[in-house]
Amino acid sequence: MVLTDAQWAELRPLVEACRPHAKVPPSHLRRTIGAILWRHANGAKWRSLPAEFGPWWMAAQTFIRWSRLGVWERMLVLAQERGVQLGMTFLDGTSVRAHQKAAGAAAKGATRRDGVRVIGVISWMAGWVLSRGRIGLPGRGGVVF
Repeated sequence: MVLTDAQWAELRPLVEACRPHAKVPPSHLRRTIGAILWRHANGAKWRSLPAEFGPWWMAAQTFIRWSRLGVWERMLVLAQERGVQLGMTFLDGTSVRAHQKAAGAAAKGATRRDGVRVIGVISWMAGWVLSRGRIGLPGRGGVVF
């Protein structure tokens, strides 16, 4: 999916408003954004990007860095504020592949090398997240599911 001039004209102001600004401006921003869009449209691995998009690691690094910095969320909010019409996608088992090891359930009481039960760690993490009001609890600033 190579971005056309019209698509890039729509997308560029959003990207420029939300991306982190570095000392050296990116030289291949359009190509990198095109690579990220291609990868997500096709569901391919980063290393499978066609050569026309440049080095695969550049697109992967940009995507990961921008995800951590919240750039994609800011672009979504900005697009919605500007009235950009966004489509909707429904995902189900026919369009999402499971990992090859997802065929069976994990053994009950599976342990890690240090002897800590995985289930206990997951329960502790869930309790910690809930106690901080991040998800699931009404009235504590979290998202109610």
